[in-house]
Amino acid sequence: MTIADLNEMDRDQFVGSIGWVFEHSPWVAERAYAAKPFASIDALHAAMSGEMRRATSDEQLALLRAHPDLGARAHMSGASTSEQEGAGLDRLSPVQFETLQRLNREYRGAFGFPFMYAVKGASVADILAALERRRTADYDEELDEALVQVSRIARFRLEAALSEE
Repeated sequence: MTIADLNEMDRDQFVGSIGWVFEHSPWVAERAYAAKPFASIDALHAAMSGEMRRATSDEQLALLRAHPDLGARAHMSGASTSEQEGAGLDRLSPVQFETLQRLNREYRGAFGFPFMYAVKGASVADILAALERRRTADYDEELDEALVQVSRIARFRLEAALSEE
């Protein structure tokens, strides 16, 4: 599918085609639809990320909470499953798995949403180090970082789903 194809779609087709890139949150695509036509994936991503940033705090928290914990072995979207497998999170040693689960629990307990990390190109060690470091961050800084990571995840998903031509 191309950007030109998206620009020709009505709202329902548009949301049906890319509403999934922000995990279980098609409202992001619904709102970004008003900004079309999009000249590029960059423009589409900017519009979608802008809608995420302009959302209410409750909407942002719901978006974050729609994501699975990293390393979770159930209830993941196809995109999340593929991304986590690509980072090796499906092949953790028992010690790594327990460490990840413990850190995820501590993080979620501190912030009320799962740890967000755009895993494409990252190693298990990178992910565990970031989780270890970020689990004690200031709430407002971590909320912002989580939204940055969600935007990065969405960008990777758009790049995989679309072509410019």
